[in-house]
Amino acid sequence: MTFSDFTSVAQIEKQFALSVRSLSGLFAETGDAELPPYFLENLDKSRRLAVAINTEKARSEFIIAPVLFQAWTTQQTHTSLFSGIEFKVSPEEGLSGRCDFILSASQDMMFLTAPILTIVEAKNDNIHDGFAQCIAEMIAASRFNEAKKNIIPTIYGCVTTGTEWRFLRLRHEQNLVEIDVDEYQITNVERIIGILVHILQTAQQQGII
Repeated sequence: MTFSDFTSVAQIEKQFALSVRSLSGLFAETGDAELPPYFLENLDKSRRLAVAINTEKARSEFIIAPVLFQAWTTQQTHTSLFSGIEFKVSPEEGLSGRCDFILSASQDMMFLTAPILTIVEAKNDNIHDGFAQCIAEMIAASRFNEAKKNIIPTIYGCVTTGTEWRFLRLRHEQNLVEIDVDEYQITNVERIIGILVHILQTAQQQGII
């Protein structure tokens, strides 16, 4: 069993004794990012191409990766970005497998040391079907940090089709996962990157990075 085998939020709640709830406005007070014109122009072109091709690989390469890269560049002296890496934490519980993307609170680009945000590419353009996998990866990130003595009380997650983005938050001490009901469209990429940067800056303010 791996991360992608988790398909039910109810299954996650039962297996890991978590509470999962939806809420609105998780990032209501988060501002938009100021983005360079060349990035917006290039993303608009690559978005149109990805939508025309309409495959998960195209959306990953031409939309998701550029957005994450742009967010990472704002905090690159403190963070690292990983794509398609194997993440083995507790294989016997299914907390193992290949992660689409992970943002880490560490400058080390060779080895994952302090994951703070896991990103899951939604399959078949279905955001909801990706929630369970994303939560499993968030749990694994929390377990990983705990084993490494990294005090990171909050882990974030994101499920995206490329054109639509949904965010989650795991509060380790409360055994609580919150799913933001607000949907963010790639046409408002300033808000999406603003949220990603906010997550990285929050980690920095807490002294994590």
